[in-house]
Amino acid sequence: MKRVLSLSLGEVVLKGANRRFFIRRIVQNIESILSDIGYIAINPEMGKIQVEIDPAVEEQAIRRLRFVFGIVYISPCWCFEKDWERIRKNTVDYVGRLIEEHPDYESFKVVTKRSDKSFFMDSQEVNMALGEDILNHFGDRLHVDVHDPDFYCYVDIKKEAYIYHHKIPTYGGLPLGTNGKGLLLLSGGIDSPVAGFLMAKRGVQVDALHFHSYPFTSPRAEEKVMDLARILSRYTTKMTVYSVNLLPIQKELNKHCPPEEMTVLSRRFMMRIANRLADRYGYKSVITGENLGQVASQTIDGLTVMNDVAERIVFRPLIGMDKIDIIRWAERIETYETSIQPFEDCCTVFLPKHPSLRPTVEEMERSEANLPIEEMLEASLETLKITHIKAKESE
Repeated sequence: MKRVLSLSLGEVVLKGANRRFFIRRIVQNIESILSDIGYIAINPEMGKIQVEIDPAVEEQAIRRLRFVFGIVYISPCWCFEKDWERIRKNTVDYVGRLIEEHPDYESFKVVTKRSDKSFFMDSQEVNMALGEDILNHFGDRLHVDVHDPDFYCYVDIKKEAYIYHHKIPTYGGLPLGTNGKGLLLLSGGIDSPVAGFLMAKRGVQVDALHFHSYPFTSPRAEEKVMDLARILSRYTTKMTVYSVNLLPIQKELNKHCPPEEMTVLSRRFMMRIANRLADRYGYKSVITGENLGQVASQTIDGLTVMNDVAERIVFRPLIGMDKIDIIRWAERIETYETSIQPFEDCCTVFLPKHPSLRPTVEEMERSEANLPIEEMLEASLETLKITHIKAKESE
């Protein structure tokens, strides 16, 4: 028998003529994420990918495969020759070991999927025959419960036979890299890491742009953002983080512009810098954690003046979410505890008491008219630092 991790695919199976492209990308992502621990074989099938693995590295492989988008379940299986007597014997042996490990199990249900239609029994006949075998051996401990069993005994009959009982849920989505590259404006808050995760889940290869205001903000605040990037890299396999000091721009804005416009103007300059880096490094989109109405700069008017200087499509996956939903996602992807650490970010520098709630493009352009915009951008871009993170280094 072989040990196999059976990976159930999600919406990629609905992609019609493009299905092979998506599955091929998932296989490439699996090969990349398992390259250092090894695998024996990777075999795509209709609706699943079978990864033959050394049992010694199985747990580590499962931990990594949980973060591969496009997969909805991971099922550790025993795989063997498709022979009816072997299926019967191995099913009984499998259940015997399972109830030894779980003495509280009292009920079961056999669920068969017969992809090989040439097999001499249909799925329901296999269910009944294997259920009878299990009762003949363990009837003193187990009974059948077709509605709410303590465990399911799954049997897949394909080119080979597979037996398993456990389906480990993953994140689904689309394979990473199938929807281009996006640059995430990553702050130290709760929202932006969730935004980056959700766009990665839709197939965008996400890198990050972080703004700080050193020495007005502490190095620890920047370290916190790097910690968030390391967590996100589990889902993106790798991440490049661009770090830029916004303070030269903030000082000029503080000198020459109305205080109530400080936040919105700062964000327009952030978008301009994102544009420059997107041009330089080939990003097709910008991703933000903006959420409609959550703060003063995230009104419809505030978002409009941001879009005015955007040169790429701006993805805002959190735009209509309630805060509690964003927090739940942050907890699920394990960024929440890092995000709530009390270190200030650049948005707290020169923060106005009464920020503008309804800024207009015309007002922003008037305020910027006498600013040396190019010099301000160059002064901040001269502080650019680039850090490369790999998921395997973040385990």
